[in-house]
Amino acid sequence: MPHGSYQVDGVPTAGSWPVDPQDNQVISEDRIWVDGCFDFAHHGHAGALLQARRLGNELLVGIHSDQEIMANKGPTVMNLKERVAAVDACRWSTKSIPHAPYVTSLPWVSHYGCNYVVHGDDITLDSNGEDCYRYVKAAGRFLMVKRTPGISTTELVGRMLLCTKNHFIKSLSQTLDGLEGFGDAEERKSVGIEMRRRIEDYATDCSGLKPGCPVFVWTGSESTLDDGILEAIDSCRPMVEGHGPQSGQRIVYVDGGFDLFSSGHIEFLREVVKAEEEFGRRNRRGNGLQKLCRPAYIIAGIHDDTVINRCKGANYPIMNIFERGLCVLQCRYIDCLIFSAPFTPSTAYLSSLPFGRPDAVYHGPRSTMSLTYDPYADARKLGIYQEIGAHEFQNVNAGEIVQRILKSRTMYEARQRARGGKAAAEEAVLWQEALERN
Repeated sequence: MPHGSYQVDGVPTAGSWPVDPQDNQVISEDRIWVDGCFDFAHHGHAGALLQARRLGNELLVGIHSDQEIMANKGPTVMNLKERVAAVDACRWSTKSIPHAPYVTSLPWVSHYGCNYVVHGDDITLDSNGEDCYRYVKAAGRFLMVKRTPGISTTELVGRMLLCTKNHFIKSLSQTLDGLEGFGDAEERKSVGIEMRRRIEDYATDCSGLKPGCPVFVWTGSESTLDDGILEAIDSCRPMVEGHGPQSGQRIVYVDGGFDLFSSGHIEFLREVVKAEEEFGRRNRRGNGLQKLCRPAYIIAGIHDDTVINRCKGANYPIMNIFERGLCVLQCRYIDCLIFSAPFTPSTAYLSSLPFGRPDAVYHGPRSTMSLTYDPYADARKLGIYQEIGAHEFQNVNAGEIVQRILKSRTMYEARQRARGGKAAAEEAVLWQEALERN
């Protein structure tokens, strides 16, 4: 629990709320509350936040403590500080509220001025097998949104424990066009259409309603994806329209696998924004920029599954390129996304980017891959290579997360089994609610 005193019913006393404001706020229907564990910054969580944000003008996100989750669900993979960093980075989140109770509390929701609580159409049970949202439902302050199918923390932990590869996507372009994937032609076409719609949704602005990040897909040959040497057929094809850079903004390029998008990736991107803000102050740039526009326009390139697997082996990446792309798109620290970016950003590739050759190419403090060459050699020669130094979450990456799972394999396997039992109980609650409605 956070520092401070609590009443018997778990409501903080005056001055002890985990984040300001400390005074009770006027309740507004435009201020929405959503809460959860948010263990992994996967696109299912982001999808829930996006749907909730579209229902109001502000979104407050309650985040349960490690202890509360352990008591009700089992061990977390990411600690509270890492989970808060992930929520804070989501472009649709207005404020995070750590230490929110596992069973959603009306006094907490009302204190922060929220009228409605939003949750997916799945049921969450506490350690006693009771609905965590029973109080807000009884008060008529519960709104339901559609749960994102095909992704969950449980699913990702399962991939790590079983070392599966059937989530890989060979070609994102072909999959989106319905030419690759599982099922017959009609099923593949339907899946491709749904995937495109999801990309468009995640490319929206902070309101979740208007265009935001433009999205492109690099259609280079397999050799280009590795070495960045362009061929005549290579191009950057637009997928989703959005806002380009403003006059006076520096163009910045970052790239990576962004697997199991975590606090390590998020802090790197945040540090890039901070570095560019400092560069702008030193060079007195940005006077002509729009008030809400930052000094740099940040383009993120994301590598194909086959490229990452060739470098890292095993069953990496744990998330496929579609899933990783959605995770990066929802992050407030990027402005544009390029799917299937080559592993080596060559001079030719950088010069072919949608908004021209970037002013800077950033990389993190260290690489987890053993390479015999420098992928950023061209950026160094151009004098545009920049490196972000050590930071608090620099060691939090896909490899570290997998190791956390494996070190506590017994606990996580027990959690997976328990999750199966809870799913049956949650299904029973859903049936009961349906009968009561009818």
